[in-house]
Amino acid sequence: MDDIREQLNKPLWVGIISFVVGLLIGLVVLGWWLWPVQWTDAAPSDLRPEYQETYLRMAIDSYTLNQDAALAQQRIAEVGENSAEILADIAADPGTQNTDSIQAFMLFSGTEPVEEAGELEATPAPEEETSLARRWLPWLCLITFLLAGALVLVFFFRNRSFSFSLPSTRKEAPPEAEYPEYTATQDEPPLAQFMTTYQTGNDLFDDSFSIDSPAGEFLGECGVGISETIGVGEPKKVTAFEVWLFDKNDIQTVTTVLMSKNAFEDDATRQRLSAKGEPVQAEPSRELILETATLRLEARVVDMSYGSGGLPPESFFDRVTLELVAWPKS
Repeated sequence: MDDIREQLNKPLWVGIISFVVGLLIGLVVLGWWLWPVQWTDAAPSDLRPEYQETYLRMAIDSYTLNQDAALAQQRIAEVGENSAEILADIAADPGTQNTDSIQAFMLFSGTEPVEEAGELEATPAPEEETSLARRWLPWLCLITFLLAGALVLVFFFRNRSFSFSLPSTRKEAPPEAEYPEYTATQDEPPLAQFMTTYQTGNDLFDDSFSIDSPAGEFLGECGVGISETIGVGEPKKVTAFEVWLFDKNDIQTVTTVLMSKNAFEDDATRQRLSAKGEPVQAEPSRELILETATLRLEARVVDMSYGSGGLPPESFFDRVTLELVAWPKS
């Protein structure tokens, strides 16, 4: 359950889940169930060709009784540009209707009568005329959905790293300090090496990095995110971070909680955060070791400083820089 909660705290998963939930609510709940599309008051021109033919046959019968040429012309106009072809089909195949009535209807309504039904060429029924939106909107929605799914898959399986940071809203960031290079503790070079910095005001701090083999094969991920805050108001006062390591060959994500001095010395806070991972007090040059089935992560506190204010001293961080170095586990 903790692993699932950790994954759901990552912005990538939040975006994917929000997209799927929004799609289900918009398409299924609102579009198909709550407010489905309903068509009313359709004109004869919106009917399928066979129903347009039925409509004109009824108009012929009506004209035979009332001899109203103006009404006949109006009904032919309502059918649209297909009316001439449909009347030709009716004249070619009158069925139970009188041929003279059909010819008279066509004559007095202003439509050129057909001299000989046998000379008429059979014309295939035209397709249903629909608006451009009705014809293409479902296909455009489907294409958009497929493209969005493809982008998510490419982003998740090939990039597999997500980093989101905001500039400080409290003060300008100081110039980047030069940190000493990492001194290797093993003979072989590391698989990956990363540097990440948190500063007050970056309330969405959550850096994650992909760990790949020299051949480019995805092996896992590591990262740092906010675990606990103290006090109220903005910007957030971060009192603990989560340093985590994911191994594709392991079923569990290993997590260490890097805590401020005040949080670490508070028994209740330390006990509560220990449910997320091993609690460790943050100190300059402090090294954390996280191991999974095939990976080993060495995290080092390169630089850190505490914030000041109305909260207890050394209770929240103003700035923390961590170096993450991943190795294959022997």
